[in-house]
Amino acid sequence: MNKIDYKKDFKQLYLPKTVPEIVEVPNMQFLMVSGAGDPNGAVFAEAVEALYSLSYAVRMSYKSDDVPAGYYEYTVFPLEGVWDLIDRTKPVTDKSNLKYTMMIRQPDFLTEALFQRFLEQTKRKKSNSFLEEVRFEHAEEGLCCQMMHLGSFDEEPKSFARMEAFCAENGFLRNSKIHREIYLSDPRKTKPEKMKTVLRFLVEKR
Repeated sequence: MNKIDYKKDFKQLYLPKTVPEIVEVPNMQFLMVSGAGDPNGAVFAEAVEALYSLSYAVRMSYKSDDVPAGYYEYTVFPLEGVWDLIDRTKPVTDKSNLKYTMMIRQPDFLTEALFQRFLEQTKRKKSNSFLEEVRFEHAEEGLCCQMMHLGSFDEEPKSFARMEAFCAENGFLRNSKIHREIYLSDPRKTKPEKMKTVLRFLVEKR
């Protein structure tokens, strides 16, 4: 079987155009961890590190003495985040008011039993308090509006305004202020103006 690469095999979900579009997002499984507060802090970084540690344990399990049934080679999926506000009366620019669920999509062969195995394995190798908080869950978004945002995170409101205008013009209604971001660039290595982030929110047909 050829190696699964999300940029090729799931291009519609991970490499949208820089203009808004409507897409149906299917059921997928993720490793998830939730938290709140400024994502520029050490707590957030530790939460993300826990997700990557576990995700790479799953990815590299073909080297173990007990290779998971159905294992196939794949590229680790990008980090995603579902974002909301703690207090919706406060401006979105107040990063201390953010709450989030960060996640990384997992291959189809991962099961709850395997998740527990890799979790215990990772805990023995890594000292990270968020490993106690990581969970393995399915999520199905359904009908969404999405687009590729180019530029810094602080410029995202402009893209969201474009997406909402597109929805209004095409008979769709954004049904929640909660939104998803998929991070295709490493902010530690990429200039802000070169950043690529998939933006997505749930919609319904009017």
